[in-house]
Order: sequence, then C-alpha cells, then structure tokens
Amino acid sequence: MTSGPDSQTALPHIAATVPARAGAGLKGEHAAEILEIRPEIGFFEVHAENYMGAGGVPHRQLEAIRRDYPLSLHGVGLSIGGEGPLDRDHLKRLKVLNTRYEPGLFSEHLAWSTHDTTYYNDLLPVPYTQATLQRVCDHIDEVQAVMGREMLLENPSTYVAFEQSTMSELEFLREITRRTGCGLLLDVNNVHVSCVNHQRSAEDYIDAFPMDAVGELHLGGHAPDTDDEGRPLLIDAHDREVDDVVWALYEQVVKRSGPLPTLIEWDNDVPAWSVLLAEAQAADGILHRVAGAELKRAV
Repeated sequence: MTSGPDSQTALPHIAATVPARAGAGLKGEHAAEILEIRPEIGFFEVHAENYMGAGGVPHRQLEAIRRDYPLSLHGVGLSIGGEGPLDRDHLKRLKVLNTRYEPGLFSEHLAWSTHDTTYYNDLLPVPYTQATLQRVCDHIDEVQAVMGREMLLENPSTYVAFEQSTMSELEFLREITRRTGCGLLLDVNNVHVSCVNHQRSAEDYIDAFPMDAVGELHLGGHAPDTDDEGRPLLIDAHDREVDDVVWALYEQVVKRSGPLPTLIEWDNDVPAWSVLLAEAQAADGILHRVAGAELKRAV
C-alpha cells in the first residue's frame, strides 16, 4: 500500500461496517498497546483532523489498526454552522481520509468554529432560526455530495440559549434530517449537560428525539461546576468516566433505539488503556442486556 495522501486503501482489512457494539476513541498514547494486545472491542473512532498529514507514525499505526477493526471518522473542524462557506481544502482532506480508510461512519458537530480567517479551538452553538437552518442544510448537502456518503450530525452541548431562536433543538434537528437525508449522532452526555444547564428534562428530550435517524451514540464524562447564580453548571469535559446519570440515560436510549455503535469519548486527562476499555465493556454490557430483553419480549 502506498502511503501518500491520495492513496486508495488496498489492504485486505475487515469489513468497514461498524457493529452495534461499544468502541473507543483512538489515542496516540494507546496505539502501541492496542497493536500488541489486539483487544476485543467493536471499533475505534478517530478525529479526522489528527490524520490530515500525508504519512508518519500516526498513519502507520492507524493503517495497522484498520486491518483488524472498523473505524468511525469524526470531524471537529468543518464549522457546519458557520456563516461563511465551508473550507474546500479541509473538505478535500476529509474526502482523502474517507477514501484511504473506508470508515463505516462519518460524523460532524452541529456547531461553528470559524469567523473569516480565524479558527477557534471550540465548538460554538448556533441559534435555531430559519436562516441558520438553511445554512446548515446547505453545508451538509455540500459535505455529503463531496464525500459521496451520509454524514451524521451530532447534537451539541450548550451553555447559553439564544433569544432569537424560533424553534427547539429537536425541531431543528428533525428538519435538518428531513431536508438533507443526513443521519444523527446522539451524544447522550451532551443531552445531560445541556438539559442540566438549561433546567430541562433529559428524559423528555430523549423520549422526543428522532431515534430513527440515529446511526451512532456517544458517551463521555462531564465536569460539574456552578454558574454566577449558584445553579448547577456542567462542562462537556471528556476528562473522566461516564457519570451514573448518563449511563441511566444511555439505557433509556438503547431501549428506544435498539443496539447502536456506541463510542466512549475521553479526550483530556487520558487514562491508561485499561480504564478506557473498561468503560467500553460497561457500554457493551448494557447493549447486550437490553438487546436480550428486547428479544425475549419479541418472542
């Protein structure tokens, strides 16, 4: 296999389809151990922006892992909700990665991170208005046309609400899927974070979520804090274990959706591989238990 940025995948690797099992985000500090022990896990997810160089150690490790595991490709830099046009060079690099590694899933965030020529190291929220809706749909249409595949759009974690919003987040997401045909990535921790921050019911949000459009689930840890008025404030920190409340919400989701590929996100203060694997195994346990219960009811 050639290792140039435009190379086609030529390895006799396993099927690209991501199974309805738990997976983990691939971190550079874990790659050597993963390649040595070949853990029993459903898939790995990579942040696209970490692999936009032409070669080097990260690509060699990812090529080796891709021989044994399906991949999910998760972008954080497209700025789908940004007011300006999409970065065509960035989108081209995403397409090259998609061709090279044939990920079973591809996702991006409902957020913006650019203004003019400035790039912010954050995923910022958007107002839920008709103008934003049209812009996001136009961007998703462009992404799916260039990539030649379905994109999953992730629900955000939010800390403020916009006065100019004219629809709810759920109405906004439903209309996006209707207009573009894209799927959704349901981040369960983001639901909990946003609902606590806005003093809403996470259970009600999940009950009303358009689950038939969901292709992947995310779980992660959050950091507790308080706002200026002393009310609970949660930060989507990805720096610790999944909270018990989020595990309970996840079980509620799986009872509605059935088993789906589920990623454990842990991007800051990354622990030993064994800790991350244990979180994935806990998610697998819920998937198997709920799926088993559903099968028994069907019989």
